[in-house]
Amino acid sequence: MTKNMFDSQVLSRAKLPILFTFTLFAMIFVIYIDSIIYEHSFHSFEFRNNGIPEVVLKSDERIQGQLRSSIGNNKQLRVIKEEIEEVEDENWKALVPPLSVTEQERIAWFREKMPKFHIFKSNNLTQLFHNRVMEFFDSGCEARFFMTWLSPAASFGRREFFTLESLFKAHPHGCLMILSRSLDSGRGYRILKPLVDKGFRVNAVSPDLAFLFKNTPAEAWFKEMKSGNKDPGEIPLAQNLSNLMRLAILYKYGGVYLDTDFIVLKPFTGLKNSIGAQSIDAESKNWTRLNNAVLIFDVNHPLLLKFMMEFALTFDGNKWGHNGPYLVSRVVENIRNRPGYNFTVLQPMAFYPVDWIRIGRLFNKPANRGDSKWVQTKLLQLSRESYGVHLWNKQTRNLRIEEGSVMGKLILEHCLFCKHIYSS
Repeated sequence: MTKNMFDSQVLSRAKLPILFTFTLFAMIFVIYIDSIIYEHSFHSFEFRNNGIPEVVLKSDERIQGQLRSSIGNNKQLRVIKEEIEEVEDENWKALVPPLSVTEQERIAWFREKMPKFHIFKSNNLTQLFHNRVMEFFDSGCEARFFMTWLSPAASFGRREFFTLESLFKAHPHGCLMILSRSLDSGRGYRILKPLVDKGFRVNAVSPDLAFLFKNTPAEAWFKEMKSGNKDPGEIPLAQNLSNLMRLAILYKYGGVYLDTDFIVLKPFTGLKNSIGAQSIDAESKNWTRLNNAVLIFDVNHPLLLKFMMEFALTFDGNKWGHNGPYLVSRVVENIRNRPGYNFTVLQPMAFYPVDWIRIGRLFNKPANRGDSKWVQTKLLQLSRESYGVHLWNKQTRNLRIEEGSVMGKLILEHCLFCKHIYSS
């Protein structure tokens, strides 16, 4: 009897470690599975096949009602967006227009691909566009900033984030709205979260292009493009849509438009109805070309209306810059001496202190004493004369920021988090 009891106790004690191990394993397994489910839910905004973002919303009235009632509650809206299934399985490269084809062949291609151009489509998020804009800026913003991002959220990288850091370093009480379907997502929220957590006011909103262009000269152009009967040209359509969207958003809401390849050096708050010259004539000092990477205008400004009219009347998707920098240059040249427009053209040092041909030098570390002196001189000049530096991303996206370079020092001085500068 005693031996049996002893054996039973030994066996029970032997089972305890096994039971504890099994229980611990079960708990870890449950937590792991739960994390997978959570990640799957949260990452439902991730891209597959590098696709263009598209929000495919549940059609039930409960979700729609929640979305409409959540305008005043950003946290609730974020939770609702995480409940919505986002399908991003579109092949980005498939939307690049074919080269060396006739206009009719390209129109036929565009008509076939039209269902994949989700930027043209409306959904529950885009229908909330105006309300979300008004709610966002109804909080005493020091300045209103707008950007556009028509690429996948995955391609919004460190360089672009440096732009946001420098903007808020110079305008801690400013508000930035990014017009983007891809960033108006769970992944976009995570990208912007470090800034939000520090109290900066930044938000990505899916644009409603039909509403944005309504009652402007761009409306007829947009309808014709959506019909699939207009030649989009060889230039990716997103580039030209961005050129037009920046004009329309400033016309309807007023503020500052800024490209995402820009380092802000000082506040823009003293500027009003301004556009920057990209180049000037060495002798006359008159501008020879303007640029649309930075635009600062009041709501309903007549020059913006003139820009959109020119876009609609002379659109050409086959010429780089025709609907962007060259467009604003043409219009300003034509109305140069006409009264009633009230705007200022700023010298190149304001926004474009280094042209796209020479911008690479700003990324290089000094190789000798002469280079070091040049770096210090250039930094002093920029601090005195420039509101910011356009980085000409097409030329510099693959350049590494070297330690000791002008660009490295600028970012160190104007960043908020100051991470990964020299690995960018």
